[in-house]
Amino acid sequence: MAPVERVVLIVIDSVGIGAMPDAAEWGDAGSNTLGNIARRRGGLPLPNMGRLGLGNLTEIAGTPPADQPAGAYGRMAIASHGKDTMTGHWEMVGIRPEAPFRTYPDGFPEDLIAEFCRRAGVPGVLGNKVASGTEIIKELGEEHLRTGWPIVYTSADSVFQVAAHEERFGLERLYRVCEVARDLLRPPHRVGRVIARPFVGTDRTNFTRTANRHDYALEPPRMILDEIRDAGLAVLAVGKIGDIFSGHGITWGEHTKSNADGIRMIHECLDRKEPGLLFANLVDFDMLYGHRRDVEGYAQALLEFDAALPGIMAKLGPRDVLVVTADHGNDPTHTGTDHTREYVPVLLCGEPVRAGADVGTRASLADLGATVADLVGVPGTGYGKSFAEEILK
Repeated sequence: MAPVERVVLIVIDSVGIGAMPDAAEWGDAGSNTLGNIARRRGGLPLPNMGRLGLGNLTEIAGTPPADQPAGAYGRMAIASHGKDTMTGHWEMVGIRPEAPFRTYPDGFPEDLIAEFCRRAGVPGVLGNKVASGTEIIKELGEEHLRTGWPIVYTSADSVFQVAAHEERFGLERLYRVCEVARDLLRPPHRVGRVIARPFVGTDRTNFTRTANRHDYALEPPRMILDEIRDAGLAVLAVGKIGDIFSGHGITWGEHTKSNADGIRMIHECLDRKEPGLLFANLVDFDMLYGHRRDVEGYAQALLEFDAALPGIMAKLGPRDVLVVTADHGNDPTHTGTDHTREYVPVLLCGEPVRAGADVGTRASLADLGATVADLVGVPGTGYGKSFAEEILK
């Protein structure tokens, strides 16, 4: 019998805890999402994560180290060449790094855009540059309404984003256009995600993105989620998890509209009491606050998640393990609007977990995937070193 019946894995998206040794090569020297937010606002009290050992990992004003942590704790490095959502999540489930996903800081090549237009049946595109999603619809939304041309943009991540008016352009048409882009953007244009970004409104003063975003990721190789599902266990995906893995290895999934919606859905999934893995991503930290360099908004989201944590923990069964981690950093006090190359925390608790276990600094996020595999009793992928024995009673 596996030592654990269910793992509840919550990714608090972009909550880094300090620059990795190679951060300067990425322009991220000095980044520390949690530490710098706490310093900037004069304190960040996160008592519940603090009790699990969060303050033992980095200096967080207002969240001191715990003398006797109630959970197991450590930090993990990103071994892959990247600092984006797919890189972090793929490594986390035991996918070995390959060639890095392509990025396009100067926009996409003209011949690629021309082929996209031909296949998608659109006369042209607007934008084709690195941009903020909220700013580019203000800049080009009215021209989009006049011409009917979709807005294409990217970021420092490996993404091809298409914004279009949900009503005038049409949501289903936007999705079809993105499916065309996904089919096109394969090696040598190995873009990690194509993202549909629908918006509504009548002019630049009231354009607003809707909750009908949809991500189209590259197909992943075999990974931990496949092993769990094929063992007859549940893999419940909350938030953008299903999109990140193109539905592979997932038995049930649902998108979320906000962190609050994600936490509500986590509770619903916990109530189902299905053995296996509950895998959730709470994206507001990254999407709403990190990229927009909103220090106070980010802080409030952290306070709200910390306050919600006891309610989640109260629903753990006697053989459940809760894991709280992140996929990369996004320090809102840092320059620019890009992710930051940071270590991420890993906090574990539940009846099977030995309180106070320090798993140290892990060389890869894949160590968590190997650990989850051991906990629920399925084969790993061969990538990552499990620390299950270090945390179990």
